[in-house]
Amino acid sequence: MQNDSKGVIYILKNPSFPDYIKIGYADNIENRLKQLNNSECTPFAFRIYATYEVDSRLSDLKIHSIIDKLNPDLRSIDNFNGKKRVREFYAMSAEDAYSIFEAIAEIHNCTDKLKKWSPNSIEIKAEEVAEQVQLEKKARHSNWTFDDWQIPNGSELEYVKDTAVKCVVVNRRKVEYNGEILYMTQLAREITGKKQIVHGPGWVAQNFKYNDELIEDIEKRLHNNK
Repeated sequence: MQNDSKGVIYILKNPSFPDYIKIGYADNIENRLKQLNNSECTPFAFRIYATYEVDSRLSDLKIHSIIDKLNPDLRSIDNFNGKKRVREFYAMSAEDAYSIFEAIAEIHNCTDKLKKWSPNSIEIKAEEVAEQVQLEKKARHSNWTFDDWQIPNGSELEYVKDTAVKCVVVNRRKVEYNGEILYMTQLAREITGKKQIVHGPGWVAQNFKYNDELIEDIEKRLHNNK
């Protein structure tokens, strides 16, 4: 249990968002966790991955600044109702975030203030269930083509994270992007820079729109109408 006189910078995981972690500050981490998990907007609860005890409030902003400078594309930023939203979610693993905390703690000789929290049985079960859901989703997506989504050749697709990024459907499995003809998996790797992506159709479905409708939603609609 943390000392109530000290705040912490935290790393939180949530199986609902397997590709993201949350980094923030809390005067009392247990109360903050209860506050976040009081919402019914997420299928699974947040859990504490690690905390770093600090003496001043808003110290998390320094961590945010470090990560943003290392890679500004990791931060979750979007526009809602014409307003830019910069949030405390990062597209990185909890392990990578912890490595940054660990380096800072070592530099300041404060490793005793850094704590990694072990998940309880409920949290472990939630992560197992969420992982299975993701595997089933990838398997379902993996064989889908533009024909299955009823998206004709010549259609323009728009990337949800940057509307300036577009590609054009060439055939049932390929698109034209930046003058190159690519399979969907190649497109995913080219845009994200992540070579480990192996389910291109699933990634495209979750990250591109056709006629202002997310392809994943098109897939669900077509599947439900069968």
